[in-house]
Amino acid sequence: MGDDLGDEWWKQEDKSGGSEAEEEPEQQETGTTQETDKTKTKPEKRKRTSEKTVKAKKKKSNEQNKSVAPKKQTEDEESTKPKRKRKKKKKTITDVLAVTEPKPGCPADLQKVLTLYFSDKRSVIEQEALHLEDSDFLSSNDLTHSLSSYLKQVCPKWAKIQKQHTEKGSAVLLIVCSSALRCIELIKNLSAFKGQARVLKLFAKHIKVEEQVKLLQKGVVHIGVGTPGRISALIDKEALSLTALRYLVVDWNWRDQKLRRMVDIPEIKLDFMKLLESVILNNSKEGKAKIGLF
Repeated sequence: MGDDLGDEWWKQEDKSGGSEAEEEPEQQETGTTQETDKTKTKPEKRKRTSEKTVKAKKKKSNEQNKSVAPKKQTEDEESTKPKRKRKKKKKTITDVLAVTEPKPGCPADLQKVLTLYFSDKRSVIEQEALHLEDSDFLSSNDLTHSLSSYLKQVCPKWAKIQKQHTEKGSAVLLIVCSSALRCIELIKNLSAFKGQARVLKLFAKHIKVEEQVKLLQKGVVHIGVGTPGRISALIDKEALSLTALRYLVVDWNWRDQKLRRMVDIPEIKLDFMKLLESVILNNSKEGKAKIGLF
């Protein structure tokens, strides 16, 4: 049997065993190489994903920086720009008078208003003609008098003057104030002073000029209480004469709800200055009429 086989069987077994042993490490080597390849691919994938996430984060951070950058620039620009100063509010008459106590008017106050108003409207020579002396004024109200008590002080001989006045279309006493309501209030306060004197309303509210002209022509008027605009209009129409005028009382110290005097209201001040310039100043210069500040 051994001869028939030819080669020795144990040698063949050794050869076959050696080949099998050789094949086993080869298979092991290929297995390990595949495993190493697998292990190599996994971190490579992780590296790639991590690189992608890092790139994405960098893009986001760059975009955020770009979006934040103009804000920083604007903040820098704002810091470098000069800050605008807030405009201070101009103090009004009400603000000033709310803190200070009102002072009674005096002749110097009226003279100051006259010079300021006509400084850019008249020449130097004309302004000198508008200057009033202290003798042209009555004593001023010291804020302790009512209208009747003040008039009794400045017109002590009123009863005699009232009887002597017989001229139509003229008044002995004119009281100038800012509004129709103030006129009515002052007429009510005249009851203790006027006696038998006739008082005429000389304002525009609810009364036409024609009606006032008729009333002036009908009978003797001793006291006229009105606004500068309507008094000037009646003088222009020659319905009101100032030949008998002896006292011009200006409602100087009274203030409205906004604490404005008559000369603080532009439209009333215009009419008042016109009245003083046109007739009253000339009349007081001749010594006929005197000005009192109530």
